[in-house]
Amino acid sequence: MNSKHVRTAGILLHITSLPSEYGIGDLGMHAYRAADWIHKAGMQLWQILPLGPTGFGNSPYAPRSTFAGNEMMISLDMLAEQGLLSSQVLEAHPNFPADHVDFDQVQRWKLPLLKQAAKAFLHSAAQGKQAYLDFCRQQQFWLDDYASFMVLYEQFQDARWFSHWPTPLGKRTPAAMQVFEEEHASDIAIWKVLQFFFEQQWIAFKQYVNSLNISLVGDVPIFVAADSADTWSKLYLFKTDKEGHFRSVSGVPPDIFSATGQLWGNPVYDWNAMKERGYAWWIKRLERLFHLTDILRIDHFRGFDAYYEIPAQETTAQHGTWVPVDGMDFFRVIKNHFGEVPIIAEDLGLMTDSVQQLRDSNHFPGMKIFQFGFGVDVNHEPNYYDDFLPHNWDENFVAYTGTHDNNTTWGWFSSLDEPTKQMVLDYLGCSNDAVVWTMIRILFLSHARCAVIPMQDVLQKDEKARMNYPSTCNAVNWSWRVGAEEFDAELATRLAALAEISARTGRLADETA
Repeated sequence: MNSKHVRTAGILLHITSLPSEYGIGDLGMHAYRAADWIHKAGMQLWQILPLGPTGFGNSPYAPRSTFAGNEMMISLDMLAEQGLLSSQVLEAHPNFPADHVDFDQVQRWKLPLLKQAAKAFLHSAAQGKQAYLDFCRQQQFWLDDYASFMVLYEQFQDARWFSHWPTPLGKRTPAAMQVFEEEHASDIAIWKVLQFFFEQQWIAFKQYVNSLNISLVGDVPIFVAADSADTWSKLYLFKTDKEGHFRSVSGVPPDIFSATGQLWGNPVYDWNAMKERGYAWWIKRLERLFHLTDILRIDHFRGFDAYYEIPAQETTAQHGTWVPVDGMDFFRVIKNHFGEVPIIAEDLGLMTDSVQQLRDSNHFPGMKIFQFGFGVDVNHEPNYYDDFLPHNWDENFVAYTGTHDNNTTWGWFSSLDEPTKQMVLDYLGCSNDAVVWTMIRILFLSHARCAVIPMQDVLQKDEKARMNYPSTCNAVNWSWRVGAEEFDAELATRLAALAEISARTGRLADETA
Protein backbone atom coordinates (compact mmCIF):
# COMPACT_ATOMS: atom_id res chain seq x y z
CA MET A 1 0.00 0.00 0.00
CA ASN A 2 2.78 2.47 0.93
CA SER A 3 6.53 2.39 0.53
CA LYS A 4 8.56 1.35 3.54
CA HIS A 5 8.83 3.99 6.27
CA VAL A 6 6.01 6.10 4.81
CA ARG A 7 3.46 6.64 7.56
CA THR A 8 0.04 8.01 6.74
CA ALA A 9 -3.22 9.00 8.41
CA GLY A 10 -6.75 9.47 7.18
CA ILE A 11 -10.41 10.10 7.87
CA LEU A 12 -13.27 7.64 7.37
CA LEU A 13 -16.26 9.62 6.09
CA HIS A 14 -18.75 8.48 3.47
CA ILE A 15 -20.00 10.86 0.79
CA THR A 16 -23.64 10.54 1.84
CA SER A 17 -22.64 11.72 5.34
CA LEU A 18 -21.53 15.12 4.05
CA PRO A 19 -23.55 18.32 4.52
CA SER A 20 -25.99 19.32 1.77
CA GLU A 21 -29.20 21.30 1.50
CA TYR A 22 -30.80 18.42 -0.39
CA GLY A 23 -31.04 15.76 2.32
CA ILE A 24 -27.98 13.66 1.48
CA GLY A 25 -24.26 14.28 1.01
CA ASP A 26 -23.33 14.73 -2.65
CA LEU A 27 -20.46 15.70 -4.94
CA GLY A 28 -21.13 19.41 -4.78
CA MET A 29 -19.51 22.25 -2.90
CA HIS A 30 -19.44 20.55 0.52
CA ALA A 31 -17.45 17.58 -0.83
CA TYR A 32 -14.71 19.97 -1.96
CA ARG A 33 -14.81 21.82 1.35
CA ALA A 34 -14.46 18.52 3.19
CA ALA A 35 -11.42 17.70 1.05
CA ASP A 36 -9.91 21.08 1.98
CA TRP A 37 -10.51 20.38 5.68
CA ILE A 38 -8.97 16.89 5.46
CA HIS A 39 -5.94 18.45 3.78
CA LYS A 40 -5.64 21.13 6.47
CA ALA A 41 -5.87 18.36 9.08
CA GLY A 42 -2.67 16.87 7.67
CA MET A 43 -4.40 13.73 6.43
CA GLN A 44 -3.31 11.90 3.27
CA LEU A 45 -6.20 9.44 3.05
CA TRP A 46 -9.97 9.84 2.73
CA GLN A 47 -11.70 6.50 3.20
CA ILE A 48 -15.25 6.04 1.99
CA LEU A 49 -17.76 3.18 1.86
CA PRO A 50 -18.78 1.37 -1.36
CA LEU A 51 -20.05 3.78 -4.03
CA GLY A 52 -22.75 1.65 -5.64
CA PRO A 53 -26.47 2.54 -5.80
CA THR A 54 -27.99 1.14 -2.62
CA GLY A 55 -30.96 -1.19 -2.54
CA PHE A 56 -33.25 -2.44 0.21
CA GLY A 57 -32.00 -1.28 3.60
CA ASN A 58 -29.82 1.47 2.06
CA SER A 59 -26.65 -0.55 2.66
CA PRO A 60 -23.65 0.39 0.51
CA TYR A 61 -22.57 -3.24 0.96
CA ALA A 62 -25.60 -4.55 -0.98
CA PRO A 63 -25.71 -2.28 -4.05
CA ARG A 64 -27.82 -2.69 -7.16
CA SER A 65 -24.55 -2.84 -9.08
CA THR A 66 -20.91 -3.17 -8.05
CA PHE A 67 -19.91 -1.12 -11.12
CA ALA A 68 -22.40 1.76 -11.04
CA GLY A 69 -22.27 4.90 -8.91
CA ASN A 70 -24.98 5.93 -6.47
CA GLU A 71 -27.15 8.43 -8.35
CA MET A 72 -28.14 10.06 -5.05
CA MET A 73 -24.55 11.39 -4.78
CA ILE A 74 -24.94 13.45 -7.97
CA SER A 75 -24.89 17.18 -7.23
CA LEU A 76 -28.06 18.92 -8.35
CA ASP A 77 -26.35 22.30 -8.07
CA MET A 78 -23.79 21.23 -10.66
CA LEU A 79 -26.54 20.08 -13.01
CA ALA A 80 -28.22 23.47 -12.56
CA GLU A 81 -24.92 25.19 -13.41
CA GLN A 82 -24.94 23.19 -16.66
CA GLY A 83 -28.40 24.52 -17.41
CA LEU A 84 -30.05 21.14 -16.99
CA LEU A 85 -32.19 22.18 -14.00
CA SER A 86 -33.66 25.49 -12.88
CA SER A 87 -32.44 27.03 -9.65
CA GLN A 88 -36.06 27.78 -8.72
CA VAL A 89 -36.86 24.07 -8.58
CA LEU A 90 -33.93 23.47 -6.23
CA GLU A 91 -34.84 26.39 -3.98
CA ALA A 92 -38.20 24.71 -3.36
CA HIS A 93 -36.58 21.65 -1.80
CA PRO A 94 -38.24 20.00 1.23
CA ASN A 95 -37.07 20.78 4.74
CA PHE A 96 -34.70 17.83 5.00
CA PRO A 97 -33.15 16.85 8.35
CA ALA A 98 -29.57 18.09 8.65
CA ASP A 99 -28.16 15.42 10.97
CA HIS A 100 -29.27 12.29 9.12
CA VAL A 101 -30.45 11.05 5.74
CA ASP A 102 -34.14 10.26 5.27
CA PHE A 103 -33.45 7.96 2.34
CA ASP A 104 -37.08 7.54 1.25
CA GLN A 105 -37.74 11.29 1.29
CA VAL A 106 -34.54 12.02 -0.62
CA GLN A 107 -35.29 9.36 -3.24
CA ARG A 108 -38.84 10.60 -3.80
CA TRP A 109 -37.72 14.20 -4.31
CA LYS A 110 -34.34 13.85 -5.97
CA LEU A 111 -34.76 11.03 -8.51
CA PRO A 112 -37.43 12.84 -10.59
CA LEU A 113 -35.15 15.89 -10.76
CA LEU A 114 -32.21 13.76 -11.83
CA LYS A 115 -34.32 12.21 -14.57
CA GLN A 116 -35.52 15.66 -15.63
CA ALA A 117 -31.89 16.74 -16.00
CA ALA A 118 -31.07 13.56 -17.95
CA LYS A 119 -33.93 14.23 -20.37
CA ALA A 120 -32.74 17.80 -20.80
CA PHE A 121 -29.26 16.51 -21.59
CA LEU A 122 -30.55 14.03 -24.15
CA HIS A 123 -32.61 16.74 -25.88
CA SER A 124 -29.93 19.42 -25.70
CA ALA A 125 -27.45 20.46 -28.38
CA ALA A 126 -24.41 18.33 -29.12
CA GLN A 127 -22.22 19.74 -26.30
CA GLY A 128 -21.10 16.86 -24.11
CA LYS A 129 -22.77 14.24 -26.28
CA GLN A 130 -19.52 12.77 -27.61
CA ALA A 131 -18.17 12.36 -24.08
CA TYR A 132 -21.41 10.60 -23.18
CA LEU A 133 -21.19 8.27 -26.17
CA ASP A 134 -17.56 7.52 -25.35
CA PHE A 135 -18.55 6.72 -21.77
CA CYS A 136 -21.31 4.36 -22.93
CA ARG A 137 -18.88 2.55 -25.21
CA GLN A 138 -16.12 2.30 -22.62
CA GLN A 139 -18.45 1.04 -19.87
CA GLN A 140 -20.65 -1.18 -22.04
CA PHE A 141 -19.55 -4.28 -20.10
CA TRP A 142 -21.87 -3.30 -17.25
CA LEU A 143 -23.74 -0.13 -18.22
CA ASP A 144 -26.26 -1.60 -20.68
CA ASP A 145 -27.30 -4.32 -18.26
CA TYR A 146 -27.49 -1.93 -15.30
CA ALA A 147 -29.69 0.58 -17.14
CA SER A 148 -32.07 -2.18 -18.28
CA PHE A 149 -32.10 -3.66 -14.78
CA MET A 150 -33.10 -0.34 -13.22
CA VAL A 151 -35.96 0.18 -15.68
CA LEU A 152 -37.22 -3.33 -14.96
CA TYR A 153 -36.83 -2.73 -11.23
CA GLU A 154 -39.01 0.38 -11.50
CA GLN A 155 -41.55 -1.34 -13.70
CA PHE A 156 -42.09 -4.26 -11.30
CA GLN A 157 -41.39 -2.30 -8.10
CA ASP A 158 -39.01 -5.01 -6.97
CA ALA A 159 -35.37 -5.84 -7.68
CA ARG A 160 -35.76 -9.56 -7.03
CA TRP A 161 -35.52 -10.56 -10.65
CA PHE A 162 -35.42 -14.25 -9.71
CA SER A 163 -38.87 -14.26 -8.11
CA HIS A 164 -40.81 -11.08 -8.90
CA TRP A 165 -40.21 -10.52 -12.62
CA PRO A 166 -41.79 -12.41 -15.52
CA THR A 167 -39.62 -15.46 -16.17
CA PRO A 168 -38.57 -14.46 -19.73
CA LEU A 169 -37.19 -11.17 -18.42
CA GLY A 170 -35.78 -12.63 -15.21
CA LYS A 171 -33.93 -15.25 -17.24
CA ARG A 172 -33.02 -12.76 -19.97
CA THR A 173 -34.63 -14.66 -22.84
CA PRO A 174 -33.22 -12.97 -25.98
CA ALA A 175 -36.60 -12.39 -27.65
CA ALA A 176 -38.15 -10.91 -24.49
CA MET A 177 -35.11 -8.71 -23.86
CA GLN A 178 -35.13 -7.38 -27.41
CA VAL A 179 -38.78 -6.36 -27.18
CA PHE A 180 -38.25 -4.79 -23.76
CA GLU A 181 -35.18 -2.81 -24.83
CA GLU A 182 -36.94 -1.49 -27.95
CA GLU A 183 -40.05 -0.46 -26.02
CA HIS A 184 -38.10 1.21 -23.20
CA ALA A 185 -35.15 2.68 -25.08
CA SER A 186 -35.73 6.21 -23.79
CA ASP A 187 -36.00 5.10 -20.15
CA ILE A 188 -32.85 2.98 -20.50
CA ALA A 189 -31.01 5.97 -21.95
CA ILE A 190 -31.96 8.10 -18.92
CA TRP A 191 -30.28 5.69 -16.52
CA LYS A 192 -27.16 5.69 -18.70
CA VAL A 193 -27.07 9.48 -18.60
CA LEU A 194 -27.35 9.43 -14.81
CA GLN A 195 -24.29 7.22 -14.66
CA PHE A 196 -22.55 9.63 -17.02
CA PHE A 197 -23.40 12.49 -14.65
CA PHE A 198 -21.95 10.52 -11.74
CA GLU A 199 -18.80 9.72 -13.73
CA GLN A 200 -18.20 13.33 -14.68
CA GLN A 201 -18.75 14.67 -11.18
CA TRP A 202 -16.83 11.89 -9.43
CA ILE A 203 -13.74 12.11 -11.62
CA ALA A 204 -13.63 15.91 -11.21
CA PHE A 205 -13.93 15.44 -7.45
CA LYS A 206 -11.24 12.74 -7.40
CA GLN A 207 -8.86 14.91 -9.37
CA TYR A 208 -9.34 17.72 -6.86
CA VAL A 209 -8.80 15.40 -3.89
CA ASN A 210 -5.66 13.97 -5.49
CA SER A 211 -4.37 17.49 -6.20
CA LEU A 212 -4.31 17.97 -2.41
CA ASN A 213 -2.09 14.87 -2.10
CA ILE A 214 -4.99 12.91 -0.63
CA SER A 215 -5.70 9.38 -1.83
CA LEU A 216 -9.25 8.03 -1.90
CA VAL A 217 -9.62 4.67 -0.15
CA GLY A 218 -12.55 2.77 -1.62
CA ASP A 219 -14.31 -0.33 -0.35
CA VAL A 220 -15.28 -3.49 -2.20
CA PRO A 221 -17.58 -6.10 -0.65
CA ILE A 222 -16.30 -9.49 -1.71
CA PHE A 223 -19.84 -10.67 -2.55
CA VAL A 224 -22.61 -8.97 -4.52
CA ALA A 225 -26.30 -8.68 -3.72
CA ALA A 226 -28.72 -11.33 -4.95
CA ASP A 227 -31.11 -8.67 -6.29
CA SER A 228 -28.50 -6.88 -8.36
CA ALA A 229 -27.68 -6.28 -11.99
CA ASP A 230 -24.48 -8.25 -11.35
CA THR A 231 -26.27 -11.55 -10.70
CA TRP A 232 -29.02 -10.92 -13.25
CA SER A 233 -26.56 -10.27 -16.06
CA LYS A 234 -23.83 -12.79 -15.14
CA LEU A 235 -25.70 -15.64 -13.46
CA TYR A 236 -23.26 -18.22 -14.88
CA LEU A 237 -20.63 -16.92 -12.45
CA PHE A 238 -22.68 -17.99 -9.41
CA LYS A 239 -23.62 -21.39 -8.01
CA THR A 240 -27.10 -22.29 -9.23
CA ASP A 241 -29.23 -25.41 -9.62
CA LYS A 242 -30.67 -26.77 -12.88
CA GLU A 243 -33.54 -24.27 -12.77
CA GLY A 244 -31.15 -21.35 -12.37
CA HIS A 245 -31.95 -20.71 -8.70
CA PHE A 246 -29.16 -19.84 -6.30
CA ARG A 247 -27.92 -23.09 -4.80
CA SER A 248 -25.94 -21.62 -1.93
CA VAL A 249 -25.58 -18.35 -0.05
CA SER A 250 -22.87 -16.82 2.11
CA GLY A 251 -22.51 -16.14 5.82
CA VAL A 252 -20.42 -17.04 8.84
CA PRO A 253 -20.88 -19.98 11.21
CA PRO A 254 -22.12 -19.86 14.81
CA ASP A 255 -19.69 -18.35 17.31
CA ILE A 256 -19.69 -16.80 20.77
CA PHE A 257 -21.55 -13.79 19.39
CA SER A 258 -24.34 -15.71 17.64
CA ALA A 259 -25.55 -19.23 18.35
CA THR A 260 -27.02 -19.50 14.83
CA GLY A 261 -24.26 -17.67 12.94
CA GLN A 262 -24.87 -14.96 10.37
CA LEU A 263 -26.88 -15.69 7.23
CA TRP A 264 -25.84 -12.93 4.83
CA GLY A 265 -27.81 -14.32 1.92
CA ASN A 266 -25.43 -13.17 -0.83
CA PRO A 267 -25.10 -15.75 -3.61
CA VAL A 268 -21.69 -17.42 -3.72
CA TYR A 269 -19.40 -17.45 -6.73
CA ASP A 270 -18.72 -20.46 -8.87
CA TRP A 271 -14.96 -20.05 -8.63
CA ASN A 272 -14.37 -22.77 -11.22
CA ALA A 273 -16.40 -20.74 -13.73
CA MET A 274 -14.49 -17.62 -12.69
CA LYS A 275 -11.15 -19.35 -13.20
CA GLU A 276 -12.12 -20.81 -16.58
CA ARG A 277 -12.77 -17.26 -17.80
CA GLY A 278 -9.48 -15.93 -16.45
CA TYR A 279 -11.29 -14.04 -13.66
CA ALA A 280 -12.38 -11.57 -16.34
CA TRP A 281 -15.36 -10.31 -14.32
CA TRP A 282 -13.16 -9.59 -11.31
CA ILE A 283 -10.60 -7.84 -13.49
CA LYS A 284 -13.35 -5.62 -14.94
CA ARG A 285 -14.66 -4.97 -11.45
CA LEU A 286 -11.27 -3.95 -10.10
CA GLU A 287 -10.52 -1.83 -13.17
CA ARG A 288 -13.70 0.13 -12.52
CA LEU A 289 -13.07 0.53 -8.80
CA PHE A 290 -9.43 1.55 -9.24
CA HIS A 291 -10.65 4.12 -11.77
CA LEU A 292 -12.88 5.63 -9.09
CA THR A 293 -10.51 5.29 -6.11
CA ASP A 294 -6.79 4.98 -5.42
CA ILE A 295 -6.70 2.21 -2.81
CA LEU A 296 -9.23 -0.55 -2.14
CA ARG A 297 -10.21 -2.17 1.12
CA ILE A 298 -11.55 -5.67 0.41
CA ASP A 299 -14.31 -6.55 2.82
CA HIS A 300 -14.25 -10.17 4.09
CA PHE A 301 -10.82 -10.85 2.60
CA ARG A 302 -10.79 -14.38 4.00
CA GLY A 303 -13.34 -15.28 1.32
CA PHE A 304 -10.45 -15.47 -1.14
CA ASP A 305 -9.03 -18.36 0.88
CA ALA A 306 -12.26 -20.08 1.91
CA TYR A 307 -15.88 -19.00 2.23
CA TYR A 308 -18.74 -20.32 4.34
CA GLU A 309 -21.40 -21.80 2.07
CA ILE A 310 -24.96 -22.38 3.32
CA PRO A 311 -27.67 -24.24 1.37
CA ALA A 312 -30.07 -21.63 0.00
CA GLN A 313 -33.12 -23.13 1.70
CA GLU A 314 -31.65 -22.77 5.21
CA THR A 315 -33.02 -20.09 7.54
CA THR A 316 -29.90 -19.87 9.73
CA ALA A 317 -26.15 -20.28 9.19
CA GLN A 318 -25.87 -23.37 11.37
CA HIS A 319 -25.63 -25.93 8.59
CA GLY A 320 -22.96 -24.57 6.28
CA THR A 321 -19.52 -25.73 5.18
CA TRP A 322 -16.22 -24.02 4.48
CA VAL A 323 -15.30 -24.20 0.79
CA PRO A 324 -11.67 -23.53 -0.23
CA VAL A 325 -10.76 -20.95 -2.88
CA ASP A 326 -7.49 -20.82 -4.82
CA GLY A 327 -6.70 -17.27 -3.73
CA MET A 328 -3.05 -17.63 -4.65
CA ASP A 329 -3.98 -18.23 -8.28
CA PHE A 330 -6.54 -15.43 -8.23
CA PHE A 331 -4.10 -12.79 -7.02
CA ARG A 332 -1.39 -14.10 -9.36
CA VAL A 333 -3.71 -13.38 -12.29
CA ILE A 334 -4.75 -10.03 -10.82
CA LYS A 335 -1.10 -8.97 -10.39
CA ASN A 336 -0.22 -10.14 -13.88
CA HIS A 337 -2.89 -7.75 -15.13
CA PHE A 338 -2.45 -4.76 -12.79
CA GLY A 339 1.01 -5.16 -11.30
CA GLU A 340 1.19 -4.52 -7.55
CA VAL A 341 -2.27 -3.57 -6.34
CA PRO A 342 -2.93 -1.16 -3.45
CA ILE A 343 -5.28 -3.34 -1.40
CA ILE A 344 -6.17 -3.37 2.30
CA ALA A 345 -7.25 -6.81 3.53
CA GLU A 346 -10.16 -6.75 5.96
CA ASP A 347 -8.87 -9.64 8.05
CA LEU A 348 -11.04 -9.29 11.16
CA GLY A 349 -12.56 -12.29 12.88
CA LEU A 350 -11.08 -15.77 13.04
CA MET A 351 -8.23 -15.87 10.56
CA THR A 352 -6.52 -19.15 9.67
CA ASP A 353 -2.82 -19.53 8.89
CA SER A 354 -3.64 -19.86 5.19
CA VAL A 355 -5.57 -16.56 5.16
CA GLN A 356 -2.66 -14.80 6.83
CA GLN A 357 -0.26 -16.38 4.33
CA LEU A 358 -2.44 -15.18 1.45
CA ARG A 359 -2.44 -11.67 2.91
CA ASP A 360 1.26 -11.56 3.73
CA SER A 361 2.54 -13.21 0.53
CA ASN A 362 0.79 -10.46 -1.41
CA HIS A 363 2.09 -7.78 0.98
CA PHE A 364 -1.42 -6.55 1.73
CA PRO A 365 -1.79 -4.66 5.02
CA GLY A 366 -4.38 -6.08 7.42
CA MET A 367 -6.59 -4.18 9.86
CA LYS A 368 -6.44 -3.49 13.58
CA ILE A 369 -9.40 -2.13 15.57
CA PHE A 370 -8.38 -0.47 18.85
CA GLN A 371 -11.81 -1.04 20.44
CA PHE A 372 -11.32 -4.79 20.00
CA GLY A 373 -8.39 -4.71 22.42
CA PHE A 374 -10.73 -4.58 25.39
CA GLY A 375 -13.53 -6.96 26.27
CA VAL A 376 -14.64 -9.79 28.48
CA ASP A 377 -13.48 -13.39 28.40
CA VAL A 378 -15.57 -16.57 28.55
CA ASN A 379 -15.94 -16.07 32.30
CA HIS A 380 -17.29 -12.56 31.69
CA GLU A 381 -14.20 -10.99 33.23
CA PRO A 382 -12.50 -7.91 31.72
CA ASN A 383 -9.78 -9.03 29.37
CA TYR A 384 -7.09 -7.49 27.16
CA TYR A 385 -6.92 -8.87 23.61
CA ASP A 386 -3.28 -8.34 22.73
CA ASP A 387 -3.66 -8.65 18.96
CA PHE A 388 -5.69 -5.46 18.96
CA LEU A 389 -3.62 -3.42 21.40
CA PRO A 390 -1.22 -0.91 19.80
CA HIS A 391 1.92 -2.00 21.63
CA ASN A 392 1.72 -5.30 19.71
CA TRP A 393 0.98 -3.98 16.21
CA ASP A 394 3.42 -4.63 13.42
CA GLU A 395 4.05 -2.10 10.68
CA ASN A 396 1.98 -3.58 7.85
CA PHE A 397 -1.46 -2.76 9.22
CA VAL A 398 -4.11 -0.08 8.90
CA ALA A 399 -5.27 0.84 12.39
CA TYR A 400 -8.69 2.21 13.31
CA THR A 401 -10.36 3.27 16.54
CA GLY A 402 -13.46 1.63 15.05
CA THR A 403 -15.11 1.12 11.67
CA HIS A 404 -18.54 1.73 10.15
CA ASP A 405 -19.73 -1.49 11.81
CA ASN A 406 -18.66 -0.45 15.31
CA ASN A 407 -20.16 1.95 17.78
CA THR A 408 -18.52 5.35 17.91
CA THR A 409 -15.60 5.24 20.35
CA TRP A 410 -17.39 7.45 22.88
CA GLY A 411 -20.58 5.41 22.43
CA TRP A 412 -18.58 2.21 22.87
CA PHE A 413 -16.80 3.41 26.01
CA SER A 414 -20.03 4.72 27.53
CA SER A 415 -21.70 1.33 27.07
CA LEU A 416 -18.99 -0.65 28.92
CA ASP A 417 -19.50 -1.99 32.42
CA GLU A 418 -17.46 -0.31 35.14
CA PRO A 419 -14.70 -2.97 35.42
CA THR A 420 -14.09 -2.86 31.66
CA LYS A 421 -14.16 0.94 31.65
CA GLN A 422 -11.49 0.91 34.34
CA MET A 423 -9.40 -1.51 32.29
CA VAL A 424 -9.57 0.91 29.35
CA LEU A 425 -8.64 3.87 31.55
CA ASP A 426 -5.73 1.97 33.06
CA TYR A 427 -4.37 1.16 29.61
CA LEU A 428 -4.85 4.68 28.26
CA GLY A 429 -3.77 6.46 31.43
CA CYS A 430 -6.42 9.15 31.13
CA SER A 431 -9.72 10.33 32.55
CA ASN A 432 -13.15 9.47 31.15
CA ASP A 433 -13.55 12.66 29.14
CA ALA A 434 -10.18 12.19 27.43
CA VAL A 435 -10.71 8.61 26.25
CA VAL A 436 -11.45 9.27 22.58
CA TRP A 437 -8.57 11.59 21.78
CA THR A 438 -6.15 9.57 23.90
CA MET A 439 -7.03 6.51 21.83
CA ILE A 440 -6.50 8.54 18.66
CA ARG A 441 -3.13 9.76 19.93
CA ILE A 442 -1.92 6.28 20.92
CA LEU A 443 -3.14 4.87 17.61
CA PHE A 444 -1.23 7.56 15.69
CA LEU A 445 1.94 6.84 17.69
CA SER A 446 1.73 3.08 17.03
CA HIS A 447 3.90 1.14 14.57
CA ALA A 448 0.95 0.65 12.20
CA ARG A 449 1.88 2.23 8.90
CA CYS A 450 -1.54 3.76 8.41
CA ALA A 451 -4.06 5.18 10.90
CA VAL A 452 -7.67 5.96 9.95
CA ILE A 453 -10.15 7.68 12.24
CA PRO A 454 -13.94 7.80 11.66
CA MET A 455 -15.10 11.41 11.51
CA GLN A 456 -17.51 10.63 14.35
CA ASP A 457 -14.55 9.90 16.62
CA VAL A 458 -12.73 13.07 15.62
CA LEU A 459 -15.90 14.87 16.73
CA GLN A 460 -16.26 12.66 19.86
CA LYS A 461 -19.82 11.72 18.88
CA ASP A 462 -21.95 9.37 20.97
CA GLU A 463 -23.90 6.30 19.85
CA LYS A 464 -26.48 8.41 17.99
CA ALA A 465 -23.83 8.97 15.32
CA ARG A 466 -23.18 5.26 14.78
CA MET A 467 -23.14 4.38 11.08
CA ASN A 468 -24.36 0.78 11.15
CA TYR A 469 -25.71 -1.92 13.42
CA PRO A 470 -24.60 -5.17 11.73
CA SER A 471 -27.24 -7.81 11.00
CA THR A 472 -30.04 -5.25 11.31
CA CYS A 473 -32.08 -3.36 8.75
CA ASN A 474 -33.49 -0.12 10.06
CA ALA A 475 -33.80 3.56 9.17
CA VAL A 476 -30.88 4.51 11.43
CA ASN A 477 -28.25 2.52 9.56
CA TRP A 478 -26.05 4.45 7.12
CA SER A 479 -27.92 7.71 7.79
CA TRP A 480 -25.55 9.80 9.96
CA ARG A 481 -24.47 13.19 8.59
CA VAL A 482 -21.91 15.72 9.72
CA GLY A 483 -22.82 19.38 10.03
CA ALA A 484 -21.01 21.97 7.89
CA GLU A 485 -20.05 23.87 11.05
CA GLU A 486 -18.35 20.78 12.48
CA PHE A 487 -15.45 21.03 10.03
CA ASP A 488 -13.74 23.16 12.63
CA ALA A 489 -10.41 24.89 11.93
CA GLU A 490 -9.04 24.28 15.44
CA LEU A 491 -9.90 20.60 15.14
CA ALA A 492 -8.00 20.41 11.85
CA THR A 493 -5.01 22.07 13.47
CA ARG A 494 -5.12 19.58 16.35
CA LEU A 495 -5.14 16.62 13.97
CA ALA A 496 -2.38 18.09 11.83
CA ALA A 497 -0.15 18.56 14.87
CA LEU A 498 -0.75 14.96 15.91
CA ALA A 499 0.06 13.74 12.39
CA GLU A 500 3.30 15.72 12.46
CA ILE A 501 4.59 14.48 15.83
CA SER A 502 3.71 10.86 14.92
CA ALA A 503 5.48 11.21 11.54
CA ARG A 504 2.23 10.53 9.68
CA THR A 505 3.06 13.02 6.99
CA GLY A 506 3.03 10.77 3.93
CA ARG A 507 6.72 11.47 3.46
CA LEU A 508 9.71 9.18 3.75
CA ALA A 509 11.33 9.31 7.16
CA ASP A 510 14.42 11.06 5.80
CA GLU A 511 12.51 13.59 3.72
CA THR A 512 12.13 17.17 4.84
CA ALA A 513 8.90 19.13 4.57
